[in-house]
Amino acid sequence: MPQGQPVAVPVDGLTTRQRRNRPLLVVHTGEMKGKSTAAFGLALRGWAQGWSIGVFQFVKSAKWRVGEETAFRALGALHEQTGEGGPVEWHKMGEGWSWTRKQGTDDDHAAKAREGWSEIRRRIETQAHEVYVLDEFTYPMKWGWVDVAEVVDVLARREGRQHVIITGRDAAPELIEAADLVMETTKVKHPMDAGQKGQRGIEW
Repeated sequence: MPQGQPVAVPVDGLTTRQRRNRPLLVVHTGEMKGKSTAAFGLALRGWAQGWSIGVFQFVKSAKWRVGEETAFRALGALHEQTGEGGPVEWHKMGEGWSWTRKQGTDDDHAAKAREGWSEIRRRIETQAHEVYVLDEFTYPMKWGWVDVAEVVDVLARREGRQHVIITGRDAAPELIEAADLVMETTKVKHPMDAGQKGQRGIEW
């Protein structure tokens, strides 16, 4: 896309403005870090436009707070105080990290994931937000906790201006097919390859 111009213009009956402002389904997948970071960057742009932001984290523990959560909560408070930017909501829908689930059974985690998806579906149907970040939402779908076909159907039928960004490894082929933009992160080098653990300010 040289200079941001599309390579083709579809015959879809839409004006240039309508096509430009069409809400997007974005998927950030792949094995390398940076998927959530990129999603939060998009959400930050939306906040600056005055859009309502809804972040829904799956799998991560409710006790764990990443740096982006602190920043977005501060931006939400700034909006309430001054009107600058847009409103922000941040919700955790899971219990425990995907690779070290310690509390509860798989059935418990599955129930929480389904409950979280039901809440997101309700919000989409009422057009509650303009940007949704469904962080690590590919995992509940991969594990069979949330039905992929239902997710794709709900997202395909969403109305209004509702951009949805889904992150996580191993995105379902059906989700990738339905998406407007798909990014796959690939590892070239990583500090952990040299024995270095994650550090404050970089991983969280």
